[in-house]
Amino acid sequence: MTPRDVVRRELGRSAPVLPVVLVIALLALPVPEAGGGASGGGGTGTVADAASALLVGLCAVHLVRTRRRPLSRRAAVLLGLPVVGITVAACGAASAATGLAGAARYLQIFVLVPAAVLILIRDARHFRVVAWAFVALALWQGALGVQQNLTGTGASYMGEDVRAVGTFGSTDVMGMATVVSYGIVCALALAFRPHAPRQRWTAAVCAALLTVPLALSFSRGAWIATAAACLGVLLLAGARRAGRVLLAGGAAAVVLVAGLGVGSAMLQQRLSSITQVTGTPDQSVTDRYTMWAASADMWRERPVTGVGLKGFPDHRDGHASLALSSGSDTAGAGSGFVRQPLLSPHNMYLLVLGEQGLLGLLTLAGGWAALLVCGLRRWQRRCARPDGPGGPELDCALLACGLLIWQLVDFVYADIGGPSTVLTAVAFGVAAWWAVGSRLPEEAGAR
Repeated sequence: MTPRDVVRRELGRSAPVLPVVLVIALLALPVPEAGGGASGGGGTGTVADAASALLVGLCAVHLVRTRRRPLSRRAAVLLGLPVVGITVAACGAASAATGLAGAARYLQIFVLVPAAVLILIRDARHFRVVAWAFVALALWQGALGVQQNLTGTGASYMGEDVRAVGTFGSTDVMGMATVVSYGIVCALALAFRPHAPRQRWTAAVCAALLTVPLALSFSRGAWIATAAACLGVLLLAGARRAGRVLLAGGAAAVVLVAGLGVGSAMLQQRLSSITQVTGTPDQSVTDRYTMWAASADMWRERPVTGVGLKGFPDHRDGHASLALSSGSDTAGAGSGFVRQPLLSPHNMYLLVLGEQGLLGLLTLAGGWAALLVCGLRRWQRRCARPDGPGGPELDCALLACGLLIWQLVDFVYADIGGPSTVLTAVAFGVAAWWAVGSRLPEEAGAR
């Protein structure tokens, strides 16, 4: 068999998930400049967003042609549950156009794209193809971010253009951090793939390399979420393995930061600012907590249904204290100085609570928590062994649970909005495949 035949065979076997890979790959392209992160996930659409719509369309055509049941009952309930809260909140929006735009974005990110990804992934092989696409995108964006830091062409941070942002620009400083974080979680999970030593070592090296651009992103929320997700992956992989990896990672951190002084001053300042809630916190911390309080106040005003989709900007000034600044300053990475308005609270749970009330929070966050529980239960059935975690799908279990842990923790410090949001939708779909998607024949027979 010639190399060309091998490539054709591999492409043929991976054809169902190539649309998913295309969505991920398009995030490697530079994105157009957009002002501010719109509440409720608004903002300028990208080529990747258009590709995600195509992905949903192709999935619908596939279902019509094959006449197969698209989702299991459990998957349909968990992925369809957010529709209730979104619809009610859309009806309570300031205008029909605003409600329709907000509902379309929420349905895209939390319902349609995750369901399409779940349906198109047929087996563990397809799952790993998508996982490696996450890692490849993270390596590309991470390499650009490191180059920006070294050459002083990144986004502005503490008066210097050293913040790594990849192709996302200074107006979406969380974009590269999100992509790289996903890549680290995926690579770490793939490093535990059974019976594939070469891929395990490759994945481990990729995970280690990606920690550099993550550090240079200066994103506190991404650091915390990645640490929590990696710890979860390691614990699910086995306590003994977790101990070895944590010792090796700690030694490497000591050598890089303490020994070589890699970004030590800026990184230490950024780390220390995480806990500065009182005293003299930086303005970004003050703004964040002020907007959190404003969201909670909106919820108290309308506890069941909230103020309506994309209603946070309109109600912000009426609920925020005078400590809130007029906006955040962005510059660098090829852009001039821009004063961005603060249009979201940078906390997904409080954003949903303020705009959709308890109904929206329970249907959205409740579905996410249920996916994590289902994923952990399947890990227990498929991978937990008396002598330690194992099984042919161990890496799939670790990856799905790791992505969910990362997202649930990151949503404490971030919300949807910006070009990288479509990758969040793909991540939910990947995790849903493991948690509530198709089962192996022996699992189905065991029910």
